[in-house]
Amino acid sequence: MLRNLSVTTNPKFKIDKKNIHTVVSNLKKELSFSINSLIINFISAEEIIPINVKYLGHNFSTDIITFNYSGENYTLDGEIFISLEDACINAKNFNVSLDEEILRLVIHGFLHLLGFDDKQKKDKIIMKEQEDLLVNKLQKLLLKFIVQYDC
Repeated sequence: MLRNLSVTTNPKFKIDKKNIHTVVSNLKKELSFSINSLIINFISAEEIIPINVKYLGHNFSTDIITFNYSGENYTLDGEIFISLEDACINAKNFNVSLDEEILRLVIHGFLHLLGFDDKQKKDKIIMKEQEDLLVNKLQKLLLKFIVQYDC
């Protein structure tokens, strides 16, 4: 288990935290960052809406919100919120497993913490290429993240 990394879940979800730590350990090797303090929160769509409203001004659910508290890109101090309901919707829409979608979202969150952006089209393309590369590498680990949750 990584020091300075916490994984929290809504009581109605059961996530294999050890496998999340394994993904993050592999991301550390691939992307060369350290963790000062980081929390990955797996929450419901209902819980992510107020965060989206308060901090981003969007009154709807979203799959992921990432906060970089330090402003640094390679010594991470931040928080990632992932909505499992939205991850389920994404998995169905993109015809992938929920585990693959969770892997993609965790990677996506880390890329944001490392300074990648997806607001402009050219930046989104760069971020998506890096995300796809990492998903393909880490998917080979065949990790299961969902212990208890039905879409």
